[in-house]
Amino acid sequence: MYPRSFSYHRASSLKDAATLLSQLGEGAKLLAGGQSLIPLMKLRFANPVHLVDLNFISGTSYIREQDGAFRFGPLTRHAEIEKSASVARVPILHDCAAGIADVQVRNRGTIGGSLAEADPSGDWATVLLTLSCEVRCAVQSTDRTLKLTEFLKDAFTTALAPDELVSEVIVKVPPENSGGAYIAFKRTAPVYPTASAAVQLTVEGDRCKDIAIALGCVGLLPIRAREGEAALRGQQITPKLIESAAEAARTAADPQSDMRGSADYKRQLVGALVKRATEAALQRARGQQVEVSHIYA
Repeated sequence: MYPRSFSYHRASSLKDAATLLSQLGEGAKLLAGGQSLIPLMKLRFANPVHLVDLNFISGTSYIREQDGAFRFGPLTRHAEIEKSASVARVPILHDCAAGIADVQVRNRGTIGGSLAEADPSGDWATVLLTLSCEVRCAVQSTDRTLKLTEFLKDAFTTALAPDELVSEVIVKVPPENSGGAYIAFKRTAPVYPTASAAVQLTVEGDRCKDIAIALGCVGLLPIRAREGEAALRGQQITPKLIESAAEAARTAADPQSDMRGSADYKRQLVGALVKRATEAALQRARGQQVEVSHIYA
């Protein structure tokens, strides 16, 4: 099926894009990587009257390390993050970028577009929820910075105003002796996960100093499994405690039955993913080189 007709606008700057959004009104949509919007347009689930293309704006695709944080431009492609040697020092970021769909999608999709879409089945929001992450939002004359938890409001809903867009994603580099892992369960590489789990932790000696556990695709937003975190924080991590954290994750999950599986199946699945991700994150925090990949079945 072909999209409905629309007017095409090529933005020359982020300020210009914000101005166009303000002038064109509710019928305008931004085009970043287009990996979510274009398929919806082809199916006519999305029918923008105006399409504002961001891809010709210079200086919007970058990875910078500054003041103890990574700064990602809004049009930084997943593939750029995947291949970045500096980002690889935070393995959970590499896990996420390298595991998104297939090569074609990773070469076009953007971190800013992914967060702005706020798709409950997306990857970046789940991973970034385990890190200290802020989103800069630009309007015509000024900008503001929101914590990721403030930015994400609901499924496909963010704090962005109608004339506002993502201008930068800022991720604080974790402290020493930290490690993380992100694992998703998929039927095939190109499809969204059935469930996913992200774990980021810091060790001090033989104990877990701090930990964050986020669950993906089992709610309208990524879910922090706080009771699971509490079970491990300050403790020497043992298989029994990891199982306790996994059980807490199953309880925290709020999945819906769909073509990917029943709600009970997804609860069991996300618990198993938390176990695997916690084990890998712990090994990485202890300085071990551990390869992590998604599970396909």
